[in-house]
Amino acid sequence: MTSTPGESPRILVIDDDAELCELLAELLGQEGYQVESSGDGRAGLLRAQSEPFTLVVLDIMLPSLNGFEVLTRLRQGKSEQNPGVPVIMLTAKGEDVDRIVGLELGADDYLPKPFNPRELVARVRAIQRRATVAHSPEPAPGGLRVDDLELLPSARVARVRGAELDLTTAEYDLLEVLAQHAGKVVAREELAKRVLGRRLSAYDRAIDMHVSNLRKKLGEGPHGERIKTVRNAGYILVQGGK
Repeated sequence: MTSTPGESPRILVIDDDAELCELLAELLGQEGYQVESSGDGRAGLLRAQSEPFTLVVLDIMLPSLNGFEVLTRLRQGKSEQNPGVPVIMLTAKGEDVDRIVGLELGADDYLPKPFNPRELVARVRAIQRRATVAHSPEPAPGGLRVDDLELLPSARVARVRGAELDLTTAEYDLLEVLAQHAGKVVAREELAKRVLGRRLSAYDRAIDMHVSNLRKKLGEGPHGERIKTVRNAGYILVQGGK
C-alpha cells in the first residue's frame, strides 16, 4: 500500500521496546514518514490488517503473538488495505535461524538487533523509493515475457500460464530484475543493490532466501528449474532452455 499524493507514508512499528519506537518515530519523522507503533503482536497484526500502511517494522519477540506468527497471518490473510505490504523484520544478533525463518515466511528484509537506527531508516528509504518508482505512471506498460512467465511492471503482476502469483514486494522486484536479464547471469551483489537497496554483508542470506521462495512459487518451467544458481557468480532466469 503506497500513500496517495500529499500524504506522508505511514509506517507501523510492532515492537514492545518503547524507547526504540520513540527513537524510530523521531528519526523517520524527520524523513517525512508518519510513524505509529504497537507493543503487542495481536494488536499490531489487527492494525496492519485493517489500516493502510506503507511498510511494517516487525520484531520477533512480542507479547501475545510473536513476530513469526504475525508475519504468517499477515501474509496468509492479505487485506484490501495492505496487499503485500513490505515487512522489515528485527532479529536477534547472531540468530541466523531467525533471519532465515523470517525470510521464508515472507519478510522483505531483516535487521539484527542491536542496530544503528539510521541503518533502519536507510532500509526504509530504499524500500519506499522502489515502491514510489513501481507505482509511478508508465507510458507503455508492455510487460515482460519469458516462456510461459509474464510480468506486467505497471501493475506489479506476475503470471505463470495465466495464473497470477502471490509475491511479496522483494520477490516481485527480484523476479523483474531476473526477467529483464533472462538467459544471463545476474550477480548476487547486483540483485541486492536492485532489490534490497543495499550491499550484501558477510553471511547475508536475504537474496538466496528470496530466490528459494520464488522457485517454490514459480514451480517447474517448460525446461525444468526456472531459476538456476551459477556458483560464485549469481542467478539466471532460464529462457528457452538456456
